[in-house]
Amino acid sequence: MPPTQHQDSPRSARPGGSPDGPGHQGHHRGQPVPAEASHWDRRYAQSPWSTEPDSHLVGRVAGLAPGRALDLGCGPGRNAVWLAAQGWEVTGVDGSAVGLDQAAQRAAEAGTTLRLVQADLLAYRPEPAAYDLVVLANLHFPPGQREALFEHARAALAPGGHVFVTGHHLASLGREGPPFPERLYTEALMAALLEPLGAEVVRVDKPGDDGPLVDVVAWAGAPGTGEVPA
Repeated sequence: MPPTQHQDSPRSARPGGSPDGPGHQGHHRGQPVPAEASHWDRRYAQSPWSTEPDSHLVGRVAGLAPGRALDLGCGPGRNAVWLAAQGWEVTGVDGSAVGLDQAAQRAAEAGTTLRLVQADLLAYRPEPAAYDLVVLANLHFPPGQREALFEHARAALAPGGHVFVTGHHLASLGREGPPFPERLYTEALMAALLEPLGAEVVRVDKPGDDGPLVDVVAWAGAPGTGEVPA
């Protein structure tokens, strides 16, 4: 399988994925991991990664009652550990064994637990209609693979559940995130990917050396009754 993600900074894309397995603080090996997992093992081992959760996720989730959460591409677990500390039952999925080990260690230090799964996100099939929150933070797949990932994320939502997505905007090309324009987001693209859920999409400008760095943040909810859109 060709490389599916690329990262230039600790805030960019990460690999991961697998079918649900038994929960524990270590990580469960699911389906075969992506070939680029070794690249991410080196990156996670060589560079310090933020332990702070995404501030936009914190703001959106603060008013929700804790339930089951799925963090796709969780890496070292900055969002997963925070969610678990708020009382969520969190499954984190990633292709990097090093990233998952770091997530487990951070969870232990925070006095909480995670259910961690190692495998390929593109092969991952979460339990359908089972999660109250699905998180996709800084995952930059190429067209086709990206749409499949979002379809799986939507299908995992329980009725009344929410999905949080953030990623680098096309306007950040060459300054942050992957150097491939087709893997970056725009407001229109994010809205189309989450159209079945009626997403609220915002553009976020952040200070940067060469002007603002731009993210796209999306928040969407599955219908409270009836079938979850797939």
